[in-house]
Amino acid sequence: MKSDLIATRQALLDGRKQPLDVAQACLDMAQSDACQHAFRLITADNLINTATQAGAPRHPLAGLAVSVKDLFDVQGQNTAAGSAVLQNQPPAAKDATAVARLRAAGAGFIGRTHMVEFAFSGVGVNPHHGTPAAWDALTDTPAGSRHAAHAPGGSSSGAAVSVATGAAFIGLGSDTGGSIRIPAAQNGIVGFKNTARRVPTHGAVPLSSTLDTVCAMTRSVRDAVLAHEILSARKVPTSKRPLSSYRLAVATSVMQDDMDSCVAHAFERSLKNLRAAGAQIEDIALTELLDIAPMMATGGFSPAESFAWHRDLLAQHGDQYDPRVAHRIQRGAQMAAHEYIHLLQARADWIRRMENQLQRFDAVLSPTTPITAPLLSNVAPGAERDAEFFRVNAMLLRNPSAINTLDGCAISLPCHAPGELPVGLMAWHSAMHDDAILQLALLLEPILQSR
Repeated sequence: MKSDLIATRQALLDGRKQPLDVAQACLDMAQSDACQHAFRLITADNLINTATQAGAPRHPLAGLAVSVKDLFDVQGQNTAAGSAVLQNQPPAAKDATAVARLRAAGAGFIGRTHMVEFAFSGVGVNPHHGTPAAWDALTDTPAGSRHAAHAPGGSSSGAAVSVATGAAFIGLGSDTGGSIRIPAAQNGIVGFKNTARRVPTHGAVPLSSTLDTVCAMTRSVRDAVLAHEILSARKVPTSKRPLSSYRLAVATSVMQDDMDSCVAHAFERSLKNLRAAGAQIEDIALTELLDIAPMMATGGFSPAESFAWHRDLLAQHGDQYDPRVAHRIQRGAQMAAHEYIHLLQARADWIRRMENQLQRFDAVLSPTTPITAPLLSNVAPGAERDAEFFRVNAMLLRNPSAINTLDGCAISLPCHAPGELPVGLMAWHSAMHDDAILQLALLLEPILQSR
């Protein structure tokens, strides 16, 4: 793993590194083949100017490189949300709230990252602007062979690649059903989804007003803590609790179904190592997870709420949409008002039942996704690959989307060994347990990295 933001900031303070050298290294990576299709726009001048002004870093982000998903308004830039239909809209008049908070903390914005069109997929492909390869596809295995290109995960695809390659220290993104945690898992980095209400969504193109969450990917948990503190405008308290004091659960229903061999091996090894380090882990059925699929049988929140936003655009420019995205949005037109109201009520009841089951635990541990990143060639745009795309998309979204339904918080931590495809371990809980999840993740990270 490349040096994280906090270590780099300390090196700047100590004079062991110079701001312009760090900025130029990030720009070189952003402009390299490793980041092909990761950036829609690279703002070299902004990064260099911010780094120059940082000097001896006074701000938390010290002029270091931060990428911004093309979902968020940045003053003076067009926000296209990965689409063709918005790319000629006027530039934003002001920053989104999340962007403004990062700017105030001294972020050096390196550019806008590509994403799934309108954030509506967990796979990461985009037919308009190309798809960046997951970072594993660009690194040699110990045996010297090169992996075929794998999908980066979505919808924050370019954001993940920007962090994993070293082009950015923080990748600002969003998570409606896993759009931070899926690409974090598939690129071997950290992705933290906070409780949705913690960070304002103002200035971001919406997917689901119920589920949208503004959050970020980073190279380490301590960087994730810092990013969350900035985005949420609050301080995460420190904790001296030992790992053995945490009550951890492993859900045996749904979350471990249909794991591929790579994920199963990495997850089982991780639990074994955590137990050896003193973690108290209990298997629980958590059969409430079985209720999600029937509850969402009429389509769920994202199609209905996105259709309300896209209705006029689809009528006027439907032929310019990614057909896979348009198909999912148009499902929302079929949901009746009484079905939507019933869904709201059913979700509230389900959250109550889940919280009752989780109240005696500090966190639940699950695979972030049950499968590793698919080959890009198997899910690339094309009607002949639609069936495989939608199958893979459902598998990737299944585990992380449960936490969005719960209105909860979760973090994905890399738990694969060198030479293995990236795998994420997800620690999660219900709403407003953000601090406990981050504090626990600080303890889990070194154990998972000792693999």
